[in-house]
Amino acid sequence: MTDGPDQDNAEPIAPPSPRSAQRRAAFVVLAGVLAIIGALAAGYYFAMRPVTLRIAVGPANSDDLKVVQRLTQALNNQPHGQVRLRPVQTDGAAASATLLGEGKADLAIIRGDLEVPKNAQAVATLRKNVAVLWVPPAAKVKGRKAGPKITKIAQLAGHRIGVVGRTQANVNLLKVILQQYGVDPAKVDIIQFPAIEAVEAIRNQKADAYLAAGPVNSKITTDAIAASTRDGTPTFLGIDSAEAIAQNHPAYEASDIPAGSFGGSPARPDDEVKTISFAHHIVARKGVSESTIAAFTRQLFAVRQSLKAEFPLAAKIETPDTDKDATIPVHPGAAAFVDGEEKTFLDRYSDYIWWSLMALSAMGSAGAWFAGYLKKDERSNNSSQRERLLDMLTAARHSDSIEELDQMQSEADDILRGTLRCFEQGTIEQGTLTAFNIALEQFHNAVADRKSLLMSIPQSLQRAGAQFRAAGTA
Repeated sequence: MTDGPDQDNAEPIAPPSPRSAQRRAAFVVLAGVLAIIGALAAGYYFAMRPVTLRIAVGPANSDDLKVVQRLTQALNNQPHGQVRLRPVQTDGAAASATLLGEGKADLAIIRGDLEVPKNAQAVATLRKNVAVLWVPPAAKVKGRKAGPKITKIAQLAGHRIGVVGRTQANVNLLKVILQQYGVDPAKVDIIQFPAIEAVEAIRNQKADAYLAAGPVNSKITTDAIAASTRDGTPTFLGIDSAEAIAQNHPAYEASDIPAGSFGGSPARPDDEVKTISFAHHIVARKGVSESTIAAFTRQLFAVRQSLKAEFPLAAKIETPDTDKDATIPVHPGAAAFVDGEEKTFLDRYSDYIWWSLMALSAMGSAGAWFAGYLKKDERSNNSSQRERLLDMLTAARHSDSIEELDQMQSEADDILRGTLRCFEQGTIEQGTLTAFNIALEQFHNAVADRKSLLMSIPQSLQRAGAQFRAAGTA
C-alpha cells in the first residue's frame, strides 16, 4: 500500500544546527591561540633563563681569584639573576687571555699591558695597578763602606733588581721602564720571586732595588716595602718619563703614588711619586650575546658595593672606556648598560614576535586554502547531487508511477544525508545548505502533489496514459 498524501506532505528535514561546526571552528581558533601563547611563553623562558658564563681567572690565591669567587657566590645567589658565573682557574692573566682567545671561556680577567685576544671586548675595569720602584737603605756593616746611593732609574745599570711576582708581565714592565731611561735590560741582573716570598727575599737583601706592580693599597706591595725599612727609609724612584712611556705604549698611563700610600712613620713615600699604571680588565668573548653581557654588567655593578666590605678592591671596579679609540674595544652589551640603552625583552624580540605572528597567520591562510582544496571534490559532488535533485523535481511533476516517485524520494533522502554530512564537515556553507533546503522542499511538495493526483485517477486510466506516452516516445 502506498503512502498517503498526509505523509507525503510532511515538512522537509530541517538543516542541522551549525553549532557543531562553529564549536569545531572555535576549538581550532583556541588551539591556534594557545599554540601562539605557548610559543611566546617558551621563547620568553629560553630568553630569560639564567645563563652560566665561564670566567677565566688566576693565579691561585690571588686577589683576582678571591674577588671572582666572591662575585660568583653573590651572582649565583640572586633569585632573579639572569647570569651565573663558573670560575675557571688559570696560572695567571696570560693563561686567562689564552683561554678566552681559544673560546674556552666566556669572560676573563686580563692585564691591559699583555697581548689582548682579538675576540676580547671590555666589560669593566677591575682595578688600576701602579708600578712601584724602590731601593732599600744600604745595610750597615762594620768595616765596609756603603756603595753609591741609587736615586735615579738610570743608575740601575749593573745592579740586581728583584721583581715581585712570578708573571713575566712584571719583568716586561721593568724592561719598558729601563729602556725609557737608556738602561740595557741585559746589563742588569733581574731576580724574580713569588709574592709570598717577597718579604723574606727583601730581608735577606737578595737585590739592590725592587719592582712591584699592583693597586696602590696592595698588601703585597705594602708588606714588601715595610720589609725594606730595617736599616732606614727606602728610596722611591720616580718615573718622571711616565707620559712618554704612555705615548709609546698605549696600555700604560701616567699616574701618581700619593704620599703615605704605604703607611709607616715617617710616611712611605714622604712625597708624591710619579709612575705608570695599567689596568686589569674584565673582558668578554666577542660571540657572547649583547643582552647577556648587558645583564652581567648590570648585576656586577649592583653587587659591587656589597663586596667592598670584604674586598676593598671591589670598590675600584669601574665602567669600561666606551670611546671608539679605546685600547680594548667595549662590548656592545656593556656599552648599552653604560649609556643607559639596555634593551628590554620586547625591544630585543619584538621583530621576532611580529614575524612569528605573521608567519602563523600565513600558515593559517595556507592551511585554510589547502583544506578547501582537499574538499573541492566533495563540493563538486554535492553540487552535482543538487542538480540531480532539481532534475528529479521536474521528473516528479510528470511521473505516472507512484513506485517511481518512491524511488526518487528514497534517492532524495540519500542526497539529503550526504549534504548534511558535507555541512557538518564544513565542506559547504550555511547559504548553500539553505538553497538545498528550498529545493528539497519543492521536491517533496511536487512528489506529494503528484501522488495525490495519481491516487485520484483510476488504475485503468493510469495504465492507458502510460502506454500512450510510451508509444509517443517510441
